Amino acid sequence: TIRGVSQNYIKVLVDGIDVADPSGPQVAYDFGRLTSFGLDRVEVLRGSQSAVYGTQAIGGVISLGTALPEEDGVTQEAAVEAGSYNTLSARYGYGFRRGASALGLSLSHISTDGYSAANEADGNTEADGYEATRLSLKAETDLGAGVTLSVSGFIENAEGEYDEGFGTVVFDGSPDETTAADSTGLRVGIGFDALGFDHEFALSTFRIERTLQGESFGFFSLLDYVGTRETASWTAGRDLAAGRLSLGVDATREGFDNFAGTTFASSVTTETLGAFGEVDLSLSDALDATLSARFDDHSQFGSFTTGRLAVAWRPSQAWLVRFSLANGFRAPSGFEQSNLLPGVSGLEPETSRSIDLGIERRFGEAAAVRATLFRLQTDDLIDYSDNGTPSNFGDDGYTQIAGRTVRQGLELEAKVPVSKQLRATAGYTFTDSENPAGLSSGSAWNSGFGRHQLALGLDADLSDRLSASLGLLHVTDRPTLPDYTVANATFTYDLGNAAEAYLRLENLTDEDYELVDGYGTSGRAVYVGLRSRF
Repeated sequence: TIRGVSQNYIKVLVDGIDVADPSGPQVAYDFGRLTSFGLDRVEVLRGSQSAVYGTQAIGGVISLGTALPEEDGVTQEAAVEAGSYNTLSARYGYGFRRGASALGLSLSHISTDGYSAANEADGNTEADGYEATRLSLKAETDLGAGVTLSVSGFIENAEGEYDEGFGTVVFDGSPDETTAADSTGLRVGIGFDALGFDHEFALSTFRIERTLQGESFGFFSLLDYVGTRETASWTAGRDLAAGRLSLGVDATREGFDNFAGTTFASSVTTETLGAFGEVDLSLSDALDATLSARFDDHSQFGSFTTGRLAVAWRPSQAWLVRFSLANGFRAPSGFEQSNLLPGVSGLEPETSRSIDLGIERRFGEAAAVRATLFRLQTDDLIDYSDNGTPSNFGDDGYTQIAGRTVRQGLELEAKVPVSKQLRATAGYTFTDSENPAGLSSGSAWNSGFGRHQLALGLDADLSDRLSASLGLLHVTDRPTLPDYTVANATFTYDLGNAAEAYLRLENLTDEDYELVDGYGTSGRAVYVGLRSRF
């Protein structure tokens, strides 16, 4: 979650490819399939960002980037890790650069016997394993005459086991419930300068095929889902006397297909045409402002206009004040449209408004404290209802909930160099919630995000070669689940010649906790690894 907002309200990009799954109940990215192998950058934008990114970006945007070599020549990386739950993961990376041309390839694999998806504390003892292989590519080159070509893409195969649930009751099944997913993504961009603007035309595609198989509630089921997304975009920008102007147009086609065994069940295809403009202005040495506006025309739900204003004011070198105001929207997913509550004729998009006000104080280059007030308001939530009869699936479905959902609160952050060998970070978030009447207990807006979250971190250089990091997360006052505290630690030893070994410890105190009601989490776990660059 970001500020108590779940992943179906967060747009996720990998090297510019929108990887949210159109075949899911809600269009969202499954972070359970993400490994950090090959990642070079993680950028998080909080609050409504639809003015640039369109639908789904109500709670924010997460942009993940893979690496390209920065120096000429060949670079190779290798990493292997083994540990608890019979877990083994490995990665090989290859990079090449010659001037403006660069190539990066990454192949990674992970397999684990896992632990029970249904909480073992409830008597579930059957482990649920997982296995995934991913191949990623990223490249760029100068074609001459001021024209550049960029390509990024990936292929991923993942298979795992899961446990079925009925409301908040989750249990081991027999035979094992299994899920398999094949996903591919590709983006090709052409950049050039013309008419005083730097331009990029880009085409991207994403496809995922998922299969769920098992014995659910006493009967065997085989469900197949296919999600597709194709996007064509043009963006252009030019520097102004005191800022920068950016423009863009994009067209997206999104598809959802569902099969039950060999029987075609439902299909939904939507098209969205969008246009946006953004101007970044340096109004003075102490004041910057960004104004964004976007117009979207959706093939099923009509047009939407979104905007965002952000201001940064520096009254002195040590102080910074930030302010932003924005609105956003989320269009109903194909699954939601295909599974309406009986008597509901249709759904409308959810809309949102967000506001942030923050202040930061810096103490030299290494120390800083920051406080941010935030509020996100969402109207007309789409929610799943069992119509009061949980045992009868025939009268279940999605409906619109009248009223307003609010997430508001305070974020406090600090980073302090305690000494030359010791650095500390701290973060606290207070999140107050308000849900409309009639929202189901299983809604994502009722998730156990916790009104109070405290994160502490320590990084220490124990010797010239040995370093350590400790992280602690304390979450309290959750709507439906108990409080919990989790501590993790990593020790890293420099072997020389760009190689290092590490020991990673998760859940040091063996805390028994849940992130979602009925589902388990890892107990104390130990992992050892080696990684090298050559």
